[in-house]
Amino acid sequence: MRVAVIGAGAAGLATLKALLHAGCDAVGYESGDRPGGLWTDTYASLHLNTSRARTEFAAFPMPAGWPDYPSAVRVAGYLADYADRFGLTPHIRFGTTVTRVEPRWTVTTEDGDTGRFDAVVVANGHNRVPRWPAPAYPGTFDGVQMHAHDYRTSDVFRDRRVLVVGMGNSAMDIAVDASHVARGPVLLSARHGVHIVPKYLFGRPADATGGAIAGLPWRLRQAIAETLLRVAVGTPQRYGLPAPSRGLFRSHPTVSDTILHRLTHGEVVARPGIDRLDGAKVVFTDDTIDAVDVIVWATGYRVHLPFLSSRWTGPDPEALPLYRRVFHLDDPTLAFVGLMQSTGAAFPVVEAQGELVAAYLTGSCALPPATDQRRAVERALTAAVARWGASARPHMRVDFDSYIAELNREIARGARR
Repeated sequence: MRVAVIGAGAAGLATLKALLHAGCDAVGYESGDRPGGLWTDTYASLHLNTSRARTEFAAFPMPAGWPDYPSAVRVAGYLADYADRFGLTPHIRFGTTVTRVEPRWTVTTEDGDTGRFDAVVVANGHNRVPRWPAPAYPGTFDGVQMHAHDYRTSDVFRDRRVLVVGMGNSAMDIAVDASHVARGPVLLSARHGVHIVPKYLFGRPADATGGAIAGLPWRLRQAIAETLLRVAVGTPQRYGLPAPSRGLFRSHPTVSDTILHRLTHGEVVARPGIDRLDGAKVVFTDDTIDAVDVIVWATGYRVHLPFLSSRWTGPDPEALPLYRRVFHLDDPTLAFVGLMQSTGAAFPVVEAQGELVAAYLTGSCALPPATDQRRAVERALTAAVARWGASARPHMRVDFDSYIAELNREIARGARR
């Protein structure tokens, strides 16, 4: 099998490794100049928000002497070492942007080169194209607006009045960074609350608790985890933040130690959602009005697959139905690795997805009939909507431990088929 892999971040590297190990002729396409994807170009203060032990590839453990939550610089180096260790780098075409993928299968690049393949694996990630507020808030703003995607260092905030909009991990990191250099307290605005999980609970990485109770039903795990969280740090409301609208395991929590510290010291101040922009000021839904110089929109990202026609992605790539979140229902030789949102770390998930792709493409794993695949996708979506809600990317949601276990079972069942 000759296979194209689009992207050489963690998902692309894990897939290349699995394909090459299985004997495929695999070619990676990467628009950047080195392996690692987004980890090679991110903000200076970024660290893992899942612990080293729960993030590392099974086939390539992170150094035991590393801290529990390594920096982005270390993670980027780890991915480069992974590429070298498994001989992936010679198989990657760096500085190459894929512009078109057509069946069966022709890959065309920005410079006009084409390649023919038996299969294509899309592993380009979904944290590249910023999602801005839509519709935009009423009014105009006289200051600087930027998306979290473009943030690198806190120098941009020095002696300025800063508003960060969002409650995700990037929003919290940026608000904390800005609070050390900004003029006055940094404002943190959100329409909806989230659960804030410290990186350590009772002296251990917080996600170690998740691993210890992974075999339990998710509702029971949620009850245990929420109880531990309330005992350890209390509720978000105690820090002036809005209450989460859903349970801990029914929404994406934010992992941060430092945001609570800055909130309790008044260096970061919570605000509700924005009502409108008014020149040099921002008006919030509680009628609070603040003068602001910089707004950081930490409002997430959208899935962007510009090289595939709507014939393959449908009207909304985020709602693309995939068997086991990997195989296209119309043609499983078009596969996706990393097009998901995990309740835990991403690296072990894409590692398991890559192994499943390699097993299928080399014939050691047969997929069930198309009708069974569609029924499985429908069941998974129904369960995801019930747990996470219809507006929270339910097609993409996976439960870290149970999903990895399911992929391993799929490989075993496929071998029997």
